[in-house]
Amino acid sequence: MRLEPAARADREGAPCPALDEPVAHPGPADRPFPTNSNAAPAARDVHAARRHRELQQWHARLRLERQLHDGAALRISALALQLGLFQHRVPPGEPELRDAVGTLQDELATALQELRDVAAKIYPPLLDQAGLGPALRNLVERLDAPVRVTAGPERFGAAAEGAVYFALADALGVDAGALPDEVRVTRESDHLVVVVSGAGVGLGELIRDRAFPLGGSVTGPDVRAAEPHGVGTIVVRIPCE
Repeated sequence: MRLEPAARADREGAPCPALDEPVAHPGPADRPFPTNSNAAPAARDVHAARRHRELQQWHARLRLERQLHDGAALRISALALQLGLFQHRVPPGEPELRDAVGTLQDELATALQELRDVAAKIYPPLLDQAGLGPALRNLVERLDAPVRVTAGPERFGAAAEGAVYFALADALGVDAGALPDEVRVTRESDHLVVVVSGAGVGLGELIRDRAFPLGGSVTGPDVRAAEPHGVGTIVVRIPCE
């Protein structure tokens, strides 16, 4: 049975796979099939199915983050506020009760921050709300990384934005000595285009692992024989929603 393209499957509300379902990382022989008239229909179906599955996983991530943010996090915040109001009503002659309420507030604040940290690892709220440019700027600021981020206000969909963000986040967090010089984010027709200047080979591999399942392409960096750990320019193109 022929599978429909990923965009149509999203509109029809196909069920999302589990987040912990293993995802095969594509190798050189598993790159997106060229979309031309000579491509075998069966091969096109395989790649369309893989892209659809990857899109569904990213949307499942986004929904879970929103559930945590709009559900559990809001409930904890409301409870902390109620405790603060209760603390002001504690009689002056009950210092132990006042201290106990303060301790509960501190514990709730810690739990809320831990919940937000978990949600950010699933899908950063800033990425969802503001887009790839602001999320990447916030990332390099938090890590104090000397990386320029050039990006406009365009949005590209949860999957494309998430793939690029997490690839760069993984690279910045693992090897601070091989940071790129600049990341430029633009749109070309129906593709998210990311140009990473001064990038190492490791970053290219991380982005490939994220981009290929979405039907994306990655070129560079050029690695010269005299510089086995050389740097170059990575150009990423990912179909966007």
